[in-house]
Amino acid sequence: MSNYDSYPAPQSTPKGRRLTRRRHGKMVAGVCGGIADHLGIDATIVRLLLVAAVIFGFGTGLILYVAGWILMPEA
Repeated sequence: MSNYDSYPAPQSTPKGRRLTRRRHGKMVAGVCGGIADHLGIDATIVRLLLVAAVIFGFGTGLILYVAGWILMPEA
């Protein structure tokens, strides 16, 4: 019997939720749905915030959406 038999097996650390785009139930590219899934909120709220960012942020929301489309992997 070795000394290692008396030690408990190492616990694997749970992986955090990855930020991914939705494959199903998406409107355009699934970016807002993926962000909503990651944050645990309704996708409609994220979409409304995006529209507000596009209108009041002079197009910043559109740039962020395209960046999310390119950078976020699809689930």
